[in-house]
This record gives sequence, structure tokens and C-alpha cells, in this order.
Amino acid sequence: GRKKVGGPRGPMPPMPPSPLGGPSGPVGWSGEDPDEDLGALGVPLSAVVKVWCVHSTPNFSLPWQRRRQERSSGSGFCISNDASRRVVLTNAHCVEWHAQVKLQRRGSDVKFLAKVLSVGWECDLAVLTVEDDEFWDGLEVVHLSQKIPHLEDAVLCVGFPVGGDTISVSSGVISRIEVTTYTQASAELLGIQIDAAINSGNSGGPAFNEQGECVGVAFQSMGAEEAENIGYVIPCAVVMHFLTDLLKHGKYTGFPTLGVENQTMENATLRESLGMGPKQKGILVSRVQPTAAAAKVLKVGDVLLAFEGEQIGNDGTVRFRKHERVMYTWLVAQKFYGEKAQMTVLRDGKTLELTIDDFNPEASLVPIHLFAKPRPGPSYFIVGGLVFTALSESYLESEFSHEWERKAPAEMVKWATQDHAEFPDQELVVLSQILAHELTMGYERLENVRLLTVGEDSVRNLRHAMELCNACTSGFLRLGVQHNMKLTLKAEAAHGATAEVLVKHGIPAACSPDLCASSDAVAEAAAAA
Repeated sequence: GRKKVGGPRGPMPPMPPSPLGGPSGPVGWSGEDPDEDLGALGVPLSAVVKVWCVHSTPNFSLPWQRRRQERSSGSGFCISNDASRRVVLTNAHCVEWHAQVKLQRRGSDVKFLAKVLSVGWECDLAVLTVEDDEFWDGLEVVHLSQKIPHLEDAVLCVGFPVGGDTISVSSGVISRIEVTTYTQASAELLGIQIDAAINSGNSGGPAFNEQGECVGVAFQSMGAEEAENIGYVIPCAVVMHFLTDLLKHGKYTGFPTLGVENQTMENATLRESLGMGPKQKGILVSRVQPTAAAAKVLKVGDVLLAFEGEQIGNDGTVRFRKHERVMYTWLVAQKFYGEKAQMTVLRDGKTLELTIDDFNPEASLVPIHLFAKPRPGPSYFIVGGLVFTALSESYLESEFSHEWERKAPAEMVKWATQDHAEFPDQELVVLSQILAHELTMGYERLENVRLLTVGEDSVRNLRHAMELCNACTSGFLRLGVQHNMKLTLKAEAAHGATAEVLVKHGIPAACSPDLCASSDAVAEAAAAA
């Protein structure tokens, strides 16, 4: 009864017919897998690409250096393959501080060099292109849905997450639609919560509905220590605003905000005290940022009743769809910079119709990111071993870790989280560190303190501080820092020692390229005069 092992084989039994109607036969290296197209899914999987990025992040504590390069991978998908416009969409954080970006098509062993066309940091979106025509040959295009999905709609997330090298498909349903915080730049925009797994590498991949249309872009998830299977998708309404912004302005300008802080009006006595009628609803304006566009028309104590004709509830929400409400800030975010906006307010018991003539972005006292600068990255200048830089959240993270709100000095946390810029170009200048030199002996503990004055002049920003220091060429260079402390050097000796400090500590220049360029221009103008 034993069967012989080995020896010549007889003919193989016939394979059963393919359930998808393809040719029957063994699946092997020929690539004739009948399931290869996964047509039953009804989504353009071949439009999804893998994004490879080399990140070169600045060292914000030593702003003349960059950190060790890091490599990451994410996902993206083609949204246009016309000869005039070839575009791949992905997440901004997938190409953050990119030194090199490559795209790889599904089923291909070739990586193509890509170019970053534009990045929207607030909405965490970026558009890329590839110059090589071979990459675009036969590449499918994903169609963006014009509608926001409903709760419990099925969704299919496609991408290249960790755990393997090939494409991954995970399914789920729409769990929630509301204004949420985009962690990339702490912006408050409309977001879709799903219960499909979104892991590292999924970022930038499309989320499809049952019709094969893209309803959004996967971009973040809630940590496993807080909840399980909670992922977030950027809805196409945000994507379309980003793309329309690029076409309208030729560059990314952002999502407008009113630049106000408000208080809910759910207390009946509070509403009565402000003269609101029984059917009036709204929110109380408690603070207006000085550089915001709304500062020209809104006042503290105004009750904001409606925006663009949409009534605002006492809890700060507006009607979204039947049985659904979202924060009124989403109405504001749908506008574009440069447009007008209509508001209805209650002021001193009178209803007023106010107009913002020109939406413009407000200045940030402590920027969340530095990508909007002409030369992205930290700026600095050095005088006699004193290193000055502008305060930013990236600097705080570098100095005090991601828990800087708990570990940084209380004054810095207040500046970053509560205070607002008083004028458009205001910056907080920080004496970051004091490099060892005989001129600075005894000042070693004066690090991470704010520079307030140079001589008798108050410091407006980092460039202004450098100009004031360079203008002081004789006598004493007197610097006033926070806590009423003074730092005084002999001006001529301090400027003379700068070159020594640079050589001693291996620093390439006394200031960052953006400040050096302006300094050289000023020097040339003075020489010409």
C-alpha cells in the first residue's frame, strides 16, 4: 500500500476554472495570475505608488548643521496624467525636509526620481511629479469624489504600510466626520475617522468608496495606547481646496482662519446680559489677534451670530448635514486668502453686518513650522560667541523634546501657546547658547533666554537684532535679556572674536544664508553711498 517517492511524475491534474473568468492554469513566474488586477475590488490599484524619501532635517539647536539623514517610505497616487499636467498626490509629512524623493509603481522594480511641486503643511498634502515619461506610461488616474461620504459608508484604504513590501488593502467604514486637529501643523480642518487600519507607510494612500472613487487621503491614526483601529482620512473637500488654491494663486497660500478666540454662549444668563434675544445664537469673541484680518472689524465683546449667512450655534457649531454639525471654523477654512467674508455680529445690543475685505494670514509669534520662509529652516547669527536664533516650536522640541510644553521654561510655553504677534514681522529672539571664549566668561548660565534690547532699542526680530549688534562698533555692546539681566561686551573685541569662535567651534558662517544675504546687501548699499 505504500506509494513510491520520487521517480518520474505523471501528468498534472487539470486546474479548476478561475472564479474571475481568467485562464485556468498554475500561477507561477509567468505573471499570468488571474487575480493580478484584483478587478473585483473595483478600484484603480495601479494608480497607487510607493513614495521613498531621504529626509535631511535641520538641527535647530545647532542651526548651522543638519541631523543625520533618515529614510522613510509612504504612499501616493496619481490624480492627473495629462501631457500638460502630471501629478501624484501624497502627504506633506512623507516629504518633510526632503533631500531626495523617489516614486515606485506597483509591480515595478524601478524607482524614479521625483520633484516636489508644492506642499500644504496645514492640510498635510503635497503634489509631486516625475520628469521621466516611462513612469507615466499606462499609469491609471484616481478620480476624486465630489461628495463627502456618510457615516457607515464602506471604505477601502490602499497603500504600502510597514509589514511588507507589496501593496496592502484594508477595509472599514466611516465612523465619524468632524473638524479635527491635523498633527502636522496643528491646523483645525474637516477630517474623516475610519475603523480601517492606518499604519506607518499608509500615509498618502487613497481611501476608496464602493464606486471606486477616492473619498480622501490617509494621513494619521490614534495611538494604540489611546484607542484601537482609529484612523483618519483627509476628505476630498480639503484636497480640492488645496488643489484649487494652487491653481488660483500659483502656489499654496493656506486655509484662512478668523484669528479670534471665543467663548461658547450656552449659559442663558450670559446671553441675556449681552442683549441676545431668545432666538439668537452665537459665540462671544474673547480675544482678537492683532495681525488677523478680522482685527479690522471685530472687537472683543462682540457676539458672532453668523458667518457667510450660516447661523452659528451657542456651542460654536454650524449645520453640516441633517443630524450633523461641525465647528464654524470649517466654514472659514473653505474661503481663500484674498477673498471677502460676511459676518453678522451683535455689538452693544445692535445687530451689525460686517465685511472682511481681504483675508490675509495672521503672523505667528512662535511658528509651528518654518516651511513658509523663502529659505526654510532655522536662522541664526553669532557675535563673539553669543548664538542668537528665533524661537519656534521646532526649536523647543529640539531643546526640550516633544514634551516641551511640560519641560520648557514656563515663559517660553506661554509665548508659544498663549501670546500673539503684535505686528507682522515680530519674532522672539533667543540667546540660544554661549560658545566658549574668554570674552564670555561668567555669562555661561545665560542660555535659552529672550533677547529684549540691544543698547536702548527694543528688538523686533532676529534680523533687527543682528543689525543693531552690527551697528554697535565701539564702546560697549549692551544686551538686555529677560528677568532684567544684562550682558555687556566690548563691541570691538566682540566683533573681532567672532572669527576666532567660528574656527574654534567649526562653524561655517557667522549667520544663516538668509541673514548673511541681507547683511551683504546693506553693506554694499552703504559702500555705494
